[in-house]
Amino acid sequence: MILARVVGTVVSSQKAEKTEGMKLLLLEKIDPATMKGKNDFVVSMDTVGAGVHEIVFFVNGSSARFTKATEGMPTDSAIIAIVDYIQKDQVYTYEKNKSSY
Repeated sequence: MILARVVGTVVSSQKAEKTEGMKLLLLEKIDPATMKGKNDFVVSMDTVGAGVHEIVFFVNGSSARFTKATEGMPTDSAIIAIVDYIQKDQVYTYEKNKSSY
């Protein structure tokens, strides 16, 4: 699983039939200690109702097709969780309810 921040949405009016109805989000991978973006982006299918600015876990490769929402879909990236908090060395580096983006 990889940590990332949702930084935008991707809209596609022409896409494969099996992907109809799936929300696509633009993610930027983050450093969990500093919460800074790594300038490394990926488009991912949203299976959990994530929104812009939220911190999420996503999976790549065949793991992306193991959710109920993406089973049998042509994808190699799926958001599988919205993060509530990150704690490293007994220090919270991120808390969803206290986030200022």
